[in-house]
Amino acid sequence: MLRITRKFSVNTLKSSSLCSEHMYFRNTKMAVISVVQQNCCLRSYSSPPGDVKSLRSVINPHISRIRNIGIMAHIDAGKTTTTERMLYYSGYIRTLGDVDDGDTVTDFMVQERERGITIQSAAVTFDWKDYRINLIDTPGHVDFTVEVERCLRVLDGAVAVFDASAGVEAQTLTVWRQADKHQIPRICFLNKMDKSRASFTYAVESIKQKLKTKPLLLQLPIGEAKTFRGLADVVTKEQIIWKPTSDLDDGKNFEQKLLLEADDPNLFQEVQDARNTLIEQVADLDDEFAELVLGEYSENLDLIPADKLQSAIRRVTLAQKAVPVLCGSALKNKGVQPLLDAVTMYLPAPNERSYEFLQWYKDDLCALAFKVLHDKCRGPLVFIRVYSGSLKPQSAVYNINKSCTERMSRLLLPFADQQIEIPSLMPGNIALTVGLKQSATGDTIVSSKASAVAAARRAGRDAGGEKRSSSNIESLLLAGVEIPDPVFFCTIEPPSMAKQQDLDNALSCLQREDPSLKVKLDPDTGQTVLCGMGELHIEIIHDRIKREYGIETYLGPLQIAYRETILNAAQATDVLDKTVGDKRHFVTAELEVKPRLGERATTKPAIKYAVGIIEELPKEVQGAVENGITNSCIQGPLLGFPVQDIDVTVQSLTLHPDTSHTMLSACVSRCVQKALKKAGIQILEPLMNLEITVSEEHLSAALADLAQRRGSVQEIQSRQDNRVVVATVPLAEMMGYSTVLRSLTSGSATFTLELASYQALNSQEQSALLQRRMGLV
Repeated sequence: MLRITRKFSVNTLKSSSLCSEHMYFRNTKMAVISVVQQNCCLRSYSSPPGDVKSLRSVINPHISRIRNIGIMAHIDAGKTTTTERMLYYSGYIRTLGDVDDGDTVTDFMVQERERGITIQSAAVTFDWKDYRINLIDTPGHVDFTVEVERCLRVLDGAVAVFDASAGVEAQTLTVWRQADKHQIPRICFLNKMDKSRASFTYAVESIKQKLKTKPLLLQLPIGEAKTFRGLADVVTKEQIIWKPTSDLDDGKNFEQKLLLEADDPNLFQEVQDARNTLIEQVADLDDEFAELVLGEYSENLDLIPADKLQSAIRRVTLAQKAVPVLCGSALKNKGVQPLLDAVTMYLPAPNERSYEFLQWYKDDLCALAFKVLHDKCRGPLVFIRVYSGSLKPQSAVYNINKSCTERMSRLLLPFADQQIEIPSLMPGNIALTVGLKQSATGDTIVSSKASAVAAARRAGRDAGGEKRSSSNIESLLLAGVEIPDPVFFCTIEPPSMAKQQDLDNALSCLQREDPSLKVKLDPDTGQTVLCGMGELHIEIIHDRIKREYGIETYLGPLQIAYRETILNAAQATDVLDKTVGDKRHFVTAELEVKPRLGERATTKPAIKYAVGIIEELPKEVQGAVENGITNSCIQGPLLGFPVQDIDVTVQSLTLHPDTSHTMLSACVSRCVQKALKKAGIQILEPLMNLEITVSEEHLSAALADLAQRRGSVQEIQSRQDNRVVVATVPLAEMMGYSTVLRSLTSGSATFTLELASYQALNSQEQSALLQRRMGLV
């Protein structure tokens, strides 16, 4: 079987007109799947030959007809399946892929196909009814939250997908908060309406209660669970019924007609009541529509035209006062076409989003690099979003963050793992660039250094004529992406020292692709240490190094990223007196450290100066002092973990004129370490928010296991027939928890983990940890 598959793949690659050396080529995958289908009964929805649109036919409309959207949700809500259906109905793929079969367009990595989950965000571009849609399918797993964060940073709108049987879940809350942070208008799609225990009412209520937002019901389901067969459009009072012509129905055939009372009196009354409620909700939120309701149509609300109501819903959605709610079943090919219509109708165009920095750039180029991929043929491919100006191949651009000029050789339009070359990129669009060697996630790209300086000057004038350095102004122009601190780490070793350089290159490429991955060198052992967001994150990185770079690496045991803090205030003095060559380096430093209370936890020390010192210190000396203090807090004196929540006050500083800045930093750093040891060190461990969804019969077993793991149950909620346990538990107790939970609940329970905070270990646990770290236990 394997031999047949390989032969088939090679033949397909030879006949391909696109890059034959691309590692995971879409046509190859389709070919492999088609061989497997001979022996398995899999879903296969196909359009007639010749119906598939070419990527080159993607329209390039006015900016008002562009939509940059993301699909976001909890894991397994149906994001990738929904994206696949959108591509199929818009005509860009011939065959409907399925996550379980491992043949979807956007899940193209081998690791994604094996596990049936999305690991990295994938961008696709297609058109729908004269609108160009740049869509990004994002991961739902908590380990890959950074992928969602950096995509939302450049998107104008989002579709939040919900499992109709579960409503709002743990990761739904996380991605919703991320969208709130970036002020992104969104619409909700209640997916899996065909699933047993699916409840439209429950899902809507959970959106209202947990997300603290106002849902606007634009559709009602016709039937639920096994009886789900269509939708009723509340705005236009139409019913849309999908009538399968065979078992393998692709959802393209549906009947859309006006809902009459004679057809279904109960449904007609439901839709009538829902429309009146919708009109009242929108009138409360939009003054223009309220005037219309109270004036021209006050006698009969039924006479309000659908287009007037749709315009008002759009204004309310863009103002983020409420969210439209739609429903359907992506897997059963129902409700996706109306969802696409809603995306074009209610989500904003790029020119409807207000960005303060655009006024500083005017018509000059301003773009943000938000993601990097490494291609074996073409090197780094950088995803960019253009906010103003335009881009053309073979043009030089200036990277403000790296302060360097780079030449971009080509522009590519993304379609998951396929790309086609394009001649230019207009404002509001997303594309891939080839040739940017230095650019990374969060970098601001402009046309030239002169353009950046001019924008900085305009920004300075807008700030009220304040005198600010151009570097400060530049840092204000485009905000980057916040990267959370990793919570897991482990050592990674190559099979031999000859492969160490290859491993370093691989890790360098992976770090550039994934900003949440941190790599550092252990100063004591010389080992390379991988720091990641979770067990799955590190497992995926390990697998990618093996498959993509051909290096069989060995991982050490997973360890927890603890932190250290101090219990008391303490002072220390340190003297450095060294003569190197004919120069004498002499420093005397006196510092005080004290714990910081009541603020958000941070590993960056707050540096203060005693009265009269700051005025006497030159800027360069001050920088050297602060560098020494910051470096000393990277590794605490007890276990070498970062020190958090401390204030450092420089009481006095004496130095010889010949003293180098390096010697000054070294002395200050040593002084801080002395003070930290005197102050008494407390170890802090990561505390996680845990949410377990478990059936009633297995609840007691799950709770008993949680009690043994130092878990603290906050509440137990009901979700349909299941129970949801919300708890906090130390991360150190959660190693291998998924295996234990599966065996306790016969594989029926699911759980999510998210970092909540760091809490102090008690003296007994701290001494046990110290003994383990020293190898005494």
